[in-house]
Amino acid sequence: MKRTVFIIGLGLIGGSISLSIRAEHDVHIRGFDISEEQMKMALSLKVIDSAAASIEEGVIDADLIVFATPVLKTEQLLQELVDYKLKNGAIITDVGSTKRRIVEKATCLEDKGVTFIGGHPMAGSHKSGVEAAKAHLFENAFYIFTPAPRTDVRSIIQLQNWLKGTKATFIELTAEQHDHLAGAISHFPHIIAASLVHQVAKLEEEDPLVARLAAGGFRDITRIASSSPMMWRDILLHNKESLLHLLKSWSDEMDLVRDMIEQGNAEDIYTYFAEAKSFRDEMPIREKGAIPAFYDLFVDVPDHPGVISDVTSILAEHQISLTNIRILETREDIMGVLSISFRSEEDRERAQLHLSEQMYETYIM
Repeated sequence: MKRTVFIIGLGLIGGSISLSIRAEHDVHIRGFDISEEQMKMALSLKVIDSAAASIEEGVIDADLIVFATPVLKTEQLLQELVDYKLKNGAIITDVGSTKRRIVEKATCLEDKGVTFIGGHPMAGSHKSGVEAAKAHLFENAFYIFTPAPRTDVRSIIQLQNWLKGTKATFIELTAEQHDHLAGAISHFPHIIAASLVHQVAKLEEEDPLVARLAAGGFRDITRIASSSPMMWRDILLHNKESLLHLLKSWSDEMDLVRDMIEQGNAEDIYTYFAEAKSFRDEMPIREKGAIPAFYDLFVDVPDHPGVISDVTSILAEHQISLTNIRILETREDIMGVLSISFRSEEDRERAQLHLSEQMYETYIM
């Protein structure tokens, strides 16, 4: 008899986890989503084998239960599981971006004969919905596990075996350690991006020209500010302590920069940027991190009719998919710049090779 996996939440993450499990295991995958449309889509795309009418129905006989739901919803549903019939020895996990409160809530399941292990696959996409799900979405990404202190190591190994099809790098952290680190490298940068956008929005009231000038590089460096407001509301409320600490550290850092500027200390200012450049340049390029990578390629193009069509035709000829294309700059009789986004580093490298063969100047920033 096939083992059963139950996925709750059939969006990008839940769908991709389902596909990665199917790639490695001969199992029956059952799914549930509050959206009937998403469930039908998941069935038609063979992301799941059957749809459950309710969570209570879906958890019956499930060997693995995955909550791919927003963190607040996951907390609520974990408490509801106490009243449901669960298979003895089942493993339960989630994909939430914050872990401490979820791990605490899951202690209500300790007498149910099941094991909860917090999880966070640190990868994503700029697309959403089950139709965007990919078995390789988490490949080379970090997949964090936050088991409770007394969790049996065999259960952790079993969960890793369930998820080996993700081809992710598994790391174990405490829930507190995860929230602190994720706060610094993912949650806090989103706050900064949103704050920068607010600052420019206020400036636009004084000078409307700022919106046009911000359409290029500023728009690129603040892309993460376009993430789901609901998701970030929940993350900030769940990771309150870490983020308040980081905000204090950031305020101190800005005081340092302000002092250097006020004093006109050229040497200290240079050193500040040089050290930041050095640290950033030494970061791994190919590994996936907490913030989805942007695989952008910039192409110099002449102001000539048909040039954009030519570029896209070259990509299509070599079956290279792009996720976005836009004109950064076009002026009469001057070279313009195409910004082309790809879904992977491999696609970007292939595009750069074939466009260069056709004498297009390309570069990566």
